[in-house]
Amino acid sequence: MSATSQQASIPAGAATGRPRSGGTPPGAPAGAPRTRRPGARATLGALPWIGPALILIFGVVMFPAGVMFYNSTRDISLSGLDKGSVGLANFVEVFTFPYFWPILGRTVVWVVLVVGATVLISLGLAQVLTKAFPGRRLVRMVVIVPWAASVVMTTLVVYYGLEPYFGIINRFLVDVGLVDTPEGFGWTRNPGTAFAWAVVVAVFVSLPFTTYTIMAGLATVPAEVLEAARMDGAGPLRTYVSVVLPQLRSALAVAVLINIINVFNSLPILKVMTGSIPGYDADTIMTLIFKYIQNQHKLDVASALSVVAFLIVIVIVALYVRIVKPMQEV
Repeated sequence: MSATSQQASIPAGAATGRPRSGGTPPGAPAGAPRTRRPGARATLGALPWIGPALILIFGVVMFPAGVMFYNSTRDISLSGLDKGSVGLANFVEVFTFPYFWPILGRTVVWVVLVVGATVLISLGLAQVLTKAFPGRRLVRMVVIVPWAASVVMTTLVVYYGLEPYFGIINRFLVDVGLVDTPEGFGWTRNPGTAFAWAVVVAVFVSLPFTTYTIMAGLATVPAEVLEAARMDGAGPLRTYVSVVLPQLRSALAVAVLINIINVFNSLPILKVMTGSIPGYDADTIMTLIFKYIQNQHKLDVASALSVVAFLIVIVIVALYVRIVKPMQEV
């Protein structure tokens, strides 16, 4: 047979190593089913099922975000009248605001302190709550209380508990000798101490979610793996660090990511604890946005600052997912 006739007998696409459209890939069994990408008809058929979710995402997330971006480039009066476009002037005002960079640094400190302390305490709580002891169910229910209660209510309880003359927390600190006189120190009047107590409250209300997420991760650790570590002579600490913590990678990664987003965007705790302090020495980006709206009545500048905060969160999440890879298996 000539070379020409041999080439003619080769099926189309075999010379290039690519399968024909809709054909079986090279090396696949002869009877293997053909794989086809879902077409437009399949996508349209799925719309009735995913349509409500898409509408909710658009209405709750995309549309408000679009309005926020739009308002950040407008000149909006005190009454809400749009006077026209100002380009990037609102962003220039944000970045030239003398307190912006200290507030940004304080926001980073706020997130790192709250998330770090929450994760460390939750690791210990989760480890304890997975052990069998009398009253464990009751203790688990008590841990949920800060999560179920209103954040504003919890913060107000601490806020009034720190009042110099009638606060029960302040009275306790006087009784144990940490404070000389009840009226001698105003915890919520000083920027540093008010910010520190806000961190304490934020950690307290963040513990339930993080603890239960870690407990769910602990439930997936195979018992035979722990038994093998004990048989190899590993002590409790070595077993926890070398065996348990790697198994908690996915649970910890998700808990940390969600806590970073929630703490960064937290307003009620700081608003209650530091709202009566003049100036900007205890503010984060969220409280600064609130002050732009409430005190300075600058809706357009507040929108620009919201865009900056939104982009910061997006960058943090993108870097975190890229580096940590939360869903990657151990």
